[in-house]
Amino acid sequence: MTIAQISVHIHGLAVVLSLIGFILRGIWMLKDSPRLKARWVKITPHIVDTVLLVSALIASYLMFWRYGVNPDYVTVMIVGLIVYIVLGLFALRLGKTKAIRASAWVLAIAVFLYISAAGTLKTATPFLSAPTTTASVSAR
Repeated sequence: MTIAQISVHIHGLAVVLSLIGFILRGIWMLKDSPRLKARWVKITPHIVDTVLLVSALIASYLMFWRYGVNPDYVTVMIVGLIVYIVLGLFALRLGKTKAIRASAWVLAIAVFLYISAAGTLKTATPFLSAPTTTASVSAR
């Protein structure tokens, strides 16, 4: 297994952990749970999201950037990540009312799912373009 493949697998695990953690913290925020004040709840997302970002950058470099290639979907994912971070900040910290925080939380999850779809389908427009399949040709 190559370093790029390992980075992609680590990135996939971090994606799942990040989404689960964000959804859980959002539920706790909506319920005004004291669990949000626990030290591990404040530290763990930073560790997971750092692993998420670093593994994505390593994989992107090894698979694309070192060859001078920058696929559209990678750029869209980077911009989407910035939007997700800003929405996450409003959802969990900066939102003045619970309605604003809840709206930002739902939008952040939607952006997260969009980013995931773009990466999985390797297209900047995962919900607009039909998935392409390659027909396998068997040599007889």
